[in-house]
Amino acid sequence: MISKVVFHMSKDAGRILASNTPQKIDEEVLVQGWVQARRDHGKLIFIDLRDRSGLLQVVFNPRVSEDAHKIATELRPEYAVSIKGKINKRPDHMVNAKIASGTVELEALKVEVLAKAETLPFDMGGETLNLELPTLLDHRSLTLRHESVNKIFKVQAAIAEEFRNAAKELQCTEIFIPTISAGATEGGADVFVVDYYGHKAYMTQSPQLYKQIMVSVLERVFVITKAYRAEPSMTTRHLSEVTMMDIEMAYIQSFEELLDALEFVGRSMIKGVIEKHSDILERLGVEKPLIPTKIPRLKMRDAQKIVTERTGRDLSNELDLNPEDEREICEWAKEEHKSDFVTVTHYPTKKRAFYTYPDPGDPTYSLSYDLLFKGSEILSGARRINDYDQLVTAMKNKDVNPDNFGMYMQAFKYGMPPEGGFSFGLERLTMKLLELANVREASLFPRDMERIDERFSVTETKIKPTQQEA
Repeated sequence: MISKVVFHMSKDAGRILASNTPQKIDEEVLVQGWVQARRDHGKLIFIDLRDRSGLLQVVFNPRVSEDAHKIATELRPEYAVSIKGKINKRPDHMVNAKIASGTVELEALKVEVLAKAETLPFDMGGETLNLELPTLLDHRSLTLRHESVNKIFKVQAAIAEEFRNAAKELQCTEIFIPTISAGATEGGADVFVVDYYGHKAYMTQSPQLYKQIMVSVLERVFVITKAYRAEPSMTTRHLSEVTMMDIEMAYIQSFEELLDALEFVGRSMIKGVIEKHSDILERLGVEKPLIPTKIPRLKMRDAQKIVTERTGRDLSNELDLNPEDEREICEWAKEEHKSDFVTVTHYPTKKRAFYTYPDPGDPTYSLSYDLLFKGSEILSGARRINDYDQLVTAMKNKDVNPDNFGMYMQAFKYGMPPEGGFSFGLERLTMKLLELANVREASLFPRDMERIDERFSVTETKIKPTQQEA
């Protein structure tokens, strides 16, 4: 018989977290974490101890423990420490309502330094971290420790969790796909080429081809995966490596069914994050988004007409919405529909990938869509071509060789039902929700044409960007 081993994570081997200390008044406890800041007030020394749950004030009094006080004189920011002490209630006038442990403090009895830290290159003790983006990223292993930065990724984790929940409500099965492919998904040149044991391969531009194959197996699927775009671009909303959250559904009954699904997922994600992390949004000074019961929908040409009416810009010859247009149409949606979302459909077929289904009423436009949120596109998708012969023709019209997509085409030869789907960009959605200035702030370790972990030197940067955005 195999014995069952139960490990109680919540006990943390006798350690308690800062957020749990208000329930331990007059008890002796063990806490562990990093020194956030140190303050000396006469003979008393105070530190703010940081752990995964937040901050806790610790006081070192030489009359209570001379040994603990002596060690405290040597503590510096980012020292990792283990402290035993007694939890005391703070006087009412000393309560700090900004932190979960703000009604108590720890009176230190014993201290152990678990790891020392060198002097920080900048101040990490304030409520905000006022650093220029290059400095923020060049010291990523440090800046991620700051609450104002790591809260971004708690929200991001919640977005991914809510995406999974919504996908499961749509009865989708999660799949796991490769990130090395035999062909360029979008058929363009902006791909990273890989020497795959002497064969030419590519880092996937999107999970598109694999999730389409899988709807012929499981009908409804979702995936959270990395995608790679070798775009020589340094805009504030583009990365070379992104996290994509995709859904694909087979046996669709109508184009509107896809629109209903994407809007359901978009609303559910943001609503769920707000409900669970409104404290973080408030901490970061972010206004709660407007989430309507019904998201406004516009065809691209109608959206352009609205932008023209509002700005005077003539967009009649434009084949897409540019970032300025997206911001303007989102302002319209907010003013007219009390919505931070707007769905734009029917983009020109020539501007969409080869697998996009043309509108039967006017094949120059496609059954495609973007979901805009707070001024920017966060989702793109479409109904897909499911007929084999039609797909071959569409590929050739886009100068894509069907012979390079053998496994993909195989699925269409043997009964691909009507299907479609959509894809969210996790980093861009995080950026827009939290009103960050640059998508790199929403990536733990951003990849762009100037950086892999660390910035390249000037001599190493071989490609000049073709796009710039303020």
